[in-house]
Amino acid sequence: MAGRKSDFTLPTNTLDDLFSSQEERNEAKLSKIRDIPLSEIDDFPNHPFQVREDEDMFQLVESIKERGVITPATVRQKEDGRYELVSGHRRKKACELAGFETLRCEVVDLDRDEATILMVESNFQRSQILPSEKAHAYKMRLDAMKRQAGRPRKENGATVLPHLQGKKSRQIIAAESGESHEQVRKYIRLTKLVPELLEFVDEGKMKMRPAVEVSYLDEDCQRDLVDEIDLNDCTPSHAQAIRMRKFFEEGKLTTEAISAIMSEDKPNQREKIVLRGERVRSLIPKNVPLNQTEEYVCKALEHYNKFLRNRAERDSR
Repeated sequence: MAGRKSDFTLPTNTLDDLFSSQEERNEAKLSKIRDIPLSEIDDFPNHPFQVREDEDMFQLVESIKERGVITPATVRQKEDGRYELVSGHRRKKACELAGFETLRCEVVDLDRDEATILMVESNFQRSQILPSEKAHAYKMRLDAMKRQAGRPRKENGATVLPHLQGKKSRQIIAAESGESHEQVRKYIRLTKLVPELLEFVDEGKMKMRPAVEVSYLDEDCQRDLVDEIDLNDCTPSHAQAIRMRKFFEEGKLTTEAISAIMSEDKPNQREKIVLRGERVRSLIPKNVPLNQTEEYVCKALEHYNKFLRNRAERDSR
């Protein structure tokens, strides 16, 4: 038995972990953190989350001016040598507004699908997410997970928690996001809507259930519906959306059919106030810009209502 070699060998990465301290591992991670010129960083392709210049953004700008970027953004290096932003789009925008030329980043080694999954996960930590953002984010992650599932195991760097193994991609997304499987399906269906209808959902003008039904219509029918919504100043109810989908699947949904359905009285239909533009404009001073017409009319009405109240009080004395 003497001199016999052992068949047991440890993988190199395991040896590195065994014989390196936590401090050394932290230093290795820090070596991947650097200040990268903003001009060399590209936004993530088709990034589904909006970067708004709102009050939160202005607060972030002031914070960065005072203390810099505390949490580095995450980027991956592309084949052309430029960097692709995975997480930190708001930090990047804030640095631009603050007049900075660089962004502190951690450079990670990820392929496109791994980067997509990380991008979605990191942005779901936001306090406010629009339905359209969630819809496109779920769709992007689902597509990435499906592509990963189709690769040989040795080429697939994705890891799935033990209790989620054997589940479908959509079920995994539901479990990790805290949404039901059906709710995830509905959000993904919203990506089939034309931009105008999806905006109605974001604004709260169209509810989720009718929006999902409408998503089964083709683009021409959806655009006819947008015209009818503008004309009637209301969105379809769930029952109306179901009827339109049924007509569409039967090949009977014409422009006239959509108009007939949308012309019905509904609880969410508001009475329209019609004002003739020429007459209104003739009463507004010429030095008032066209884009301030509404504000001018509203203030004029407020003053007139105040005048009527004062006159009524005098008459009652």
